[in-house]
Amino acid sequence: MSEAVIDDIVAVLPPLLNALEALGFFQRHLHPPAFASVMNAIGTPDEALQASHTAIGEWPEQFAGLRERLDRACNEALAAFAGIREVERGNGDLVAVFRALRPAPRALEALYPLAVQFPPVSSFFLNAANRENGDLLSRLEMGASEHTGIFHDHNEPGSRGGFSVYVPEYYRLDRAMPLVMALHGGSGNGRGFLWSWLRDARSLGAILVAPTATGPTWALMGDDADTPNLMRILETVRDRWNIDASRMLLTGMSDGGTFCYVTGLESASPFTHLAPVSATFHPLMAEMADAERMRGLPVFITHGKLDWMFPVQTARQTQAALSAAGVNVTYREIDDLSHTYPREINAELLAWLNGE
Repeated sequence: MSEAVIDDIVAVLPPLLNALEALGFFQRHLHPPAFASVMNAIGTPDEALQASHTAIGEWPEQFAGLRERLDRACNEALAAFAGIREVERGNGDLVAVFRALRPAPRALEALYPLAVQFPPVSSFFLNAANRENGDLLSRLEMGASEHTGIFHDHNEPGSRGGFSVYVPEYYRLDRAMPLVMALHGGSGNGRGFLWSWLRDARSLGAILVAPTATGPTWALMGDDADTPNLMRILETVRDRWNIDASRMLLTGMSDGGTFCYVTGLESASPFTHLAPVSATFHPLMAEMADAERMRGLPVFITHGKLDWMFPVQTARQTQAALSAAGVNVTYREIDDLSHTYPREINAELLAWLNGE
C-alpha cells in the first residue's frame, strides 16, 4: 500500500470513528426536551471529519474499492450530521431528527468490511468491554467466509419482509451458537437495526437475525402476516447455521418489542426468551396468551424513565401482569433512557440468555 494511501487512512479513520461514536451517543441519549444539551455534549466531530475527508488526495486505481467504502462511510456520517444540524438551527422537528439519522447505519455498513484490514475499525465494532480483548481480536482476523459475516436476504432499503443476518467470523459448524432475533421499531427496517446489536453479537458470540416487518410496522392489529414470516426466516437460518435451540432470544424495540409479546406468547413460539425494549403491552394480551406457555417463561423487560411515547408506568404494569400470570420476569428501568434503544443492555441480555 502506497505511503500516500496509508497517510490518508491514518488521517481520516480517527475522526470518522469519533463521528460515528458521537452519532451513537446522540441516538442513545436523544430526548426531545434535552435536544440542545445532547447536541452540546457531542460537540463538533463532523467538522474534523469533513476537514480530513476533504484533504484525501488521489489514490492509485488498485485501491478504488477501499476508497469507495471509506468515502461512503464518511459521506453517510456527514449526511447524518448535516440533518441534525438543520434541526439544531430550528429547521425541523423530532420526525426530521429520526429522518436525519437514517444514513448512520449505512455508514456502519460501508465501514464494516474494513475491520479485517484495520485493527482500529475491528475494535470499533466490539463492545467497550472487549475492545482490548487480544484473543477475540485475533480470532476475528480471519475475516468473513462463505458462512460468516453479514448477509442480506431480500432486505434492500425500502423493501418489506426480508431479513439481515450477522454470523461471527469465528463461528464453527460443530458448535451451536445462541440466536438473537431483533425486531426494529415502527417504520424502521432490519438492515438498519442490525447495527444496534452487531457489536455485542460479535463480541460475545451470537448469531444475529434482524428481520423487516411485512408492512409499515409489525402486525399489532388485524391479520398477522409477520409471525409466519418470522418462522420462515427462523427456519431458513436454522437450516444453514448451527443454532442452540435452548438459547433463542426474541427481542425488539418499541413496536418490535410489543410484537415480541404478540408472537412470543403464542403456544407454538419456538423462542426460549423474550426481551421487549421500550414497548407497550395491553393487559388483555396476558389474558389471551397461552397459560402454559407463560408459566416460567423468561421475559426481560427494559424501559426508560424518560420514555415519552410509552410512559414507564405501562412497563411497571406489564411487569405486574406478567408476574401474576406466572412469567419469570426480569425488569430494568433506566433512569436516563427516553424512547431510544439502549445498546448497553445487550451484554446483560446475552448473559441472561446464556444463564450466566
